Amino acid sequence: MSGTIITIKGLCKNYPGVQAIKDVSFVIKRNTVHCIVGENGAGKSTLIKILAGAEHRTKGEILLNGNPYNPKSTRAAMKEGMSVLFQELNVIDQLTVEENLTLGMEKLKFGFIKKSRDQERLRGILYSMDKSIKLNQKVSELSVAQKQVVEITKAIATDSNVIIMDEPTAAITEGEIEKLFSVIKNLRKQNVTVIYISHRLTEIFEIGDYVTVMRDGQMINTSPIAEFAGCSEEIDTDTGEVSRNVNEDEACKELIRMMLGKVIVTGYTPNPIDYETIILSMKNVSNHKLKNVSFDLYKGETLGFYGLVGSGKSEIARAIYGVDEIFEGEIELEGKQVCFNDPKEAIRESITLVPEERRTEGLCTMLNIRENTTLMNMQAVSLHGIIDKGKERSVTKNYISKLQIACRDGNQKVAFLSGGNQQKVVLAKCLHSRPKVFLLDEPTRGVDVGAKEEIHNIVRELARKGVSSIVLSSELPEIMNLCDRIVLLYEGKIKQILKNGEDHDFEEILHIVTGGSVE
Repeated sequence: MSGTIITIKGLCKNYPGVQAIKDVSFVIKRNTVHCIVGENGAGKSTLIKILAGAEHRTKGEILLNGNPYNPKSTRAAMKEGMSVLFQELNVIDQLTVEENLTLGMEKLKFGFIKKSRDQERLRGILYSMDKSIKLNQKVSELSVAQKQVVEITKAIATDSNVIIMDEPTAAITEGEIEKLFSVIKNLRKQNVTVIYISHRLTEIFEIGDYVTVMRDGQMINTSPIAEFAGCSEEIDTDTGEVSRNVNEDEACKELIRMMLGKVIVTGYTPNPIDYETIILSMKNVSNHKLKNVSFDLYKGETLGFYGLVGSGKSEIARAIYGVDEIFEGEIELEGKQVCFNDPKEAIRESITLVPEERRTEGLCTMLNIRENTTLMNMQAVSLHGIIDKGKERSVTKNYISKLQIACRDGNQKVAFLSGGNQQKVVLAKCLHSRPKVFLLDEPTRGVDVGAKEEIHNIVRELARKGVSSIVLSSELPEIMNLCDRIVLLYEGKIKQILKNGEDHDFEEILHIVTGGSVE
């Protein structure tokens, strides 16, 4: 466990209006498991994309084995011994497991793909992870957890010197996690360095050797795991094996303090909530992700759901909106049981959703602002199925002014707007549907500070008018500034519901949503 394999010096990455990484410097030791942690938006994903060749740095230097490292693509990074397992599944359902494992690494003869001679090696790696998966099996037949296993196997099979794993346990079972940790320990023995990103802090102390903490795009601290409070290590003099004793609560809380910094809540103003009128109820709802979820939403209330990756935030919105199937439990709207089979039914009942993915789920990017704005409530701008162009222009002009959408006019295509202005068009479209229940999933992701405050003010104005909103966010300051009550989620379960305006221990909140016990 000696020597340095990666050196990062003064790394910066700028996007339009956003500095994602600011002057980050640290080293990664050879043959270690180096963990990187931080809240959503801390800069972790941007950092690993740069290492993987998926993004290009704005400034700074990276050395790999002492040599300058600047890959132009993920393929180039792989050729230099850097493999990555991204958080999003990257398998092709129509291909077999073997075809997915060898994709991009096929050997050709006279233009034809030669049969891989690595079948036995691939089968051995796959077998160590999940004995039920076969090389000739179509990936479409696998579960999400099994597809993740295929991704992990492909990363391991590349013979890389460095393997980056971004939330590898987010979609796999406890048994598969144990197998993965066993594989990681074996990789370290085989002179492979693992860069490991996870929101499950207990995993860091189980599998890691070093940890780098990031916050707001900056590197806060890098230190050996053994130096954390509540950690101690013993070396077996006979085998040389290191055993670790960890007080998880104590160690996790120290790590959380580094991740969180100081959370300042200045913007929360209580809403005039009608606690006599329940607008929406979830009662013991369970599905592929949610586990026995129950809560009430009152008239005029802004209810916040806070959790990290895999907590089930989006799935709550999708279940209400009729996107995801409900296996057990029920939903009530104004005292009447409802079960929406698709979003059209939810919209008819005055429920609307600002989705997490605005470009793919919230907008028709080939249409202009006017056409997007009126899309969810065409009846308001048409008569007998014929669109009143004058009324459509008037409605759009009103929303452009009200939301301060920076554009040429309503005829401008939304594809050519900035991210913040695209998000405002999504809001305009949803507001035009005249919702009673407004669902907002990560409503300010990727927008600048000014646009974020404008979006928050829209939600506050709706609350004053008696509209009930559910805000689902992985940003704790956003939830604390905006919401009347805060629901803390972990792995599809409600762990605790807090009332805003009272004194709360922010370290304890983060402890709960990363799997810690509720005190």
